[in-house]
Amino acid sequence: METVVKIQDLEQKVIDALKTCYDPEIPVNIYEMGLIYRIDVEPSGAVFIQMTLTSPACPVAGSLPPEVEMKVRQIPEVASCRVELVWEPSWTPDKMSEAAKLELGFY
Repeated sequence: METVVKIQDLEQKVIDALKTCYDPEIPVNIYEMGLIYRIDVEPSGAVFIQMTLTSPACPVAGSLPPEVEMKVRQIPEVASCRVELVWEPSWTPDKMSEAAKLELGFY
C-alpha cells in the first residue's frame, strides 16, 4: 500500500511540474489546456508522459516536449522521464479544463 501512495504523490508532483509549462502564445498551462494525454509513474521513479500540441504546426513543437522532460526530471524522486509527442487523438478545445475555458473566455 505504501508504494501506491508514493506513486500517487509522485504523480501529483509531476502534474504540479506540468502546470509550470506554457505555450508562449497561450496564457494557460499545458495540463489545464488538455495537452497531456497520459502520465505513467513506475515505483522505480520512471515517468512516461504522452502529450500533444494544439496543432502539428505549433512553433514550440521542438522546444516544449524537452522543457516538459527537463522540469519533470528536476523532481528528486524521478529516476527517468520520457516524453512522447502524439497527434492522435487530435487536440480540441473540449480537452481543456473548466478553469482553462474560463481563463480563455470560452464561456
